[in-house]
Amino acid sequence: MADPAVKRATLADLEALPNTVVGELIQGVLYTMARPRPRHQRASGRIFGDVEGRFDHKGGPQGWWILTEPGIAFRALDVDEIVPDIAGWRRERLAELSESRIDIVPDWVCEVRMASTRSHDQRIKRPLYARAGVKWMWGVDVDDKTLVVSRNEGGKWLEIGVFGDEDVMQAEPFEVLPIELRDLWA
Repeated sequence: MADPAVKRATLADLEALPNTVVGELIQGVLYTMARPRPRHQRASGRIFGDVEGRFDHKGGPQGWWILTEPGIAFRALDVDEIVPDIAGWRRERLAELSESRIDIVPDWVCEVRMASTRSHDQRIKRPLYARAGVKWMWGVDVDDKTLVVSRNEGGKWLEIGVFGDEDVMQAEPFEVLPIELRDLWA
């Protein structure tokens, strides 16, 4: 049970953060972290470019919205804003994009972990994504040069693949797309 003496953070607290800080408002707690550093940006940028270019852009299977750092609300779980590094929605579930927070659970998320975000991503965000019903999660660890692919099975993550180093990965939900992982670590 929450301590009534502890003040819950609000959306106003979140919106008051400077642009140099990423904030998430989860169950009344405001989590803050510095903007991603170059190695993190490189890995997330490469994945975004590969996936967005094939599934959310002309010339590919399309049918997806792929976004970087979208603000998402999981109202049923008391999450006012969670910010995955990359998220994707099938267009039949999210018909159009708006200027406000998205309140539809993504089909896929990708979190790029570094030493400064690893604990938060694993302990806080990963279980929330499972409970919210995110179908697939990719966890990229830049330091270990690994990418773990998980599928949600009844609110629990099932690890379906671990890739690394020089692997060429083809994984759910974008298994038709080969991704050369060496490009993530460069």
